[in-house]
Amino acid sequence: MATSLLKGFSMIPFFENNALTIYQGNAFTVLSLLPSDSVDAVITDPPYCSGAATLSGKQAAPATKYQQTGTKKTYPPMLGDAKDQRSFTWWMAQWLCECWRIAKEGAPLLVFTDWRQLPSVTDAVQAAGWTWRGIVVWHKGNVRPMLGEFRRDAEFIVYGCKGLLQRHSRQCLPGVFQCIVNAAEKAHITGKPLPLLKELMAIAPEGGTVLDPFLGSGTTALAALATGRKCIGIELSPEYVRISAERVKT
Repeated sequence: MATSLLKGFSMIPFFENNALTIYQGNAFTVLSLLPSDSVDAVITDPPYCSGAATLSGKQAAPATKYQQTGTKKTYPPMLGDAKDQRSFTWWMAQWLCECWRIAKEGAPLLVFTDWRQLPSVTDAVQAAGWTWRGIVVWHKGNVRPMLGEFRRDAEFIVYGCKGLLQRHSRQCLPGVFQCIVNAAEKAHITGKPLPLLKELMAIAPEGGTVLDPFLGSGTTALAALATGRKCIGIELSPEYVRISAERVKT
């Protein structure tokens, strides 16, 4: 599918079938070679570069930032999560510009983030040319209590579109999704639940192609295939590319 789309791009996809293409490489490199107006939605979970209030904290290993003390399960290293605030916002705007070019007119955009990076992501989405349409809340539920303050038991999905949104159904989607993380099913340190991604796919047309420039362990691809959609995924980590391919094969 996407081999013919990448004109002049010599790298062979790591995995490819009629509905899914996975590339191992830098998101900028692959995105810059994808043709304009060629995907129906962009749904992605980029590195948050968050989890701390200081630069030294942000540059700590993701396992230190994102896992509770005593967690025994280990994951392959997550790449690209050590940017400071200015470089994070600039980086977001750059790849979102490429996604805007690649998306068809009216295509929706969904970008995961947390409360620390929410302002930067909404700025980057608009700077890249997308129309910002709102915030979708993912209520995780099973997080540590916060003594004397509010529990941080939600993450957010910045919702936008290219131009005027093309609606593909008359279904009314919720603004809050409640979905608990099942640690036993996670294949990535910051992996999102498959049932959540399946529900989010309702914003994309059935049979359409979803682009995920930060595929991680392949949950977006699994959700797209399970709901009758296609997917183009890009992932920098060779280890996670292999995990993604294995997950979609089973």
